[in-house]
Amino acid sequence: MLVCDICGQVLPSEAAVRRHLRRTHLERLPRCPLCGAAAPGYDELQRHIEAAHPELEPPGARCAEPSLGPPECPFCGEAAAGRELEGHVRARHGHLLVPPGTGDGEQLYECPICSLACTNVQILQEHVDLHLEEHSFSEGGNLRDLELAQQLQTEEDKQQRSEEERQEREEFKKLQKQYGLDNSGGYKQQLIKNVEREVDRGRMQPFEYHKRKADMMESLAFGIDDGKTKTSGVIEALCKYYQNENKDVRRVWLSTSVDHFHSSLGDKGWGCGYRNFQMLLSSLLQNSSYDDCLKGIMLTPSIPKIQSMIEDAWKEGFDPHGASHFNNRLRGTKAWIGACEIYSLLTSLRIKCQIIDFHKPTGPVGTHPRLFEWILCYYSTDNEGSAKVVCTSRPPIYLQHQGHSRTVVGIEERKNRTLCLLLFDPGCPSQEMQKLLKQSSDGTSLKLLRKLVGSLKEKQYQIVAVDGVLTLEEKAARCRASRVFTSEKIP
Repeated sequence: MLVCDICGQVLPSEAAVRRHLRRTHLERLPRCPLCGAAAPGYDELQRHIEAAHPELEPPGARCAEPSLGPPECPFCGEAAAGRELEGHVRARHGHLLVPPGTGDGEQLYECPICSLACTNVQILQEHVDLHLEEHSFSEGGNLRDLELAQQLQTEEDKQQRSEEERQEREEFKKLQKQYGLDNSGGYKQQLIKNVEREVDRGRMQPFEYHKRKADMMESLAFGIDDGKTKTSGVIEALCKYYQNENKDVRRVWLSTSVDHFHSSLGDKGWGCGYRNFQMLLSSLLQNSSYDDCLKGIMLTPSIPKIQSMIEDAWKEGFDPHGASHFNNRLRGTKAWIGACEIYSLLTSLRIKCQIIDFHKPTGPVGTHPRLFEWILCYYSTDNEGSAKVVCTSRPPIYLQHQGHSRTVVGIEERKNRTLCLLLFDPGCPSQEMQKLLKQSSDGTSLKLLRKLVGSLKEKQYQIVAVDGVLTLEEKAARCRASRVFTSEKIP
């Protein structure tokens, strides 16, 4: 602790001493009325005047010079001369000149903030004012710092939210584009654009372009597929092949006759779901059991027509949640469809079907042996016997996984008891499928169709399997049930 040399006040630090001197003494010390110099007390001021300004002594000699005038009280400014000034200061302002410690009974005034003892009330007041000023300054500074920090944080949060929203919009646009919901047009627009590109690259003659465009317009007008990507007779060719092949296959089960449809210039990259529906429908159209359900459908519908049919199913009330995902519109888009849309469409036609969800692998290394077992059961039920080749009455199965779908047209049981699916893939072009119609004895073309357990390792598979016809009451019940869509899960 430090003590003021002038008033004896105890202070905590040198900085406090400097503030005390400046505020308590330097600003209020008696000052020379001639040169303004400060003095710690009246005696010192008097000695200063006598030493520095001897012309003021003796009275009436040099101090009477009119250019200087009488000295003024350094505390209140009242003019007085010589000893009169001293008497005035001691009489009027003596309480400021009383040195500390003049008596044991001197009253001390304690600071309520820091408990510092002061010798008079005025000094105490100035001391407390100093505390209050410092506190106010500190509070103001902290408040300004806090406000600035909050403002900076708010701006940073706003910028971060803006960036996150921008990224979300970009991701949403990518997803819309990926799933054909970006308003970039549908089958018709894509076909025209790609045919024009073929002409520009010299791969198509202008007359062929105009013919393709005319055929497309006719196909769209009647809602019938133009058949340019269709391959028929593959199931029949497979039946003949298996009857003559004895190397690896113990037994084989085949679906009813199915036409293969592959993607065209109008739906390449997004049309697999529609093409698989065309395959399934081509089989049902050849099965008299479904004549009543399909009496309004004579030929395989085009992709835009299938989109309209799904929209009609939504209007009936099927799968409202799925419909909202597509904004209740498929026509004029390149929207991907999956198992739920196939189910809704088939059920709206009174075709009995079910969705089976193989939602996780059931075998080692991410495989799905339970999927193969279920399909074997589907085809072999009601088809028991010793025949090596079983041409069943079962329609093909719609098989969906993330990003693609295919059609299951049969299943092999190998001599080593392993199972192998036979799949029609919409990505396989007609010229490759045509090779199956001229199957060689070594079966090399079957590589296009065969998929062993180790070949299907997606995280999840869904199938839509057809199994009969619905009554009107059953259709209505399934429509109501589809408001909260559920599927049978395996396992």
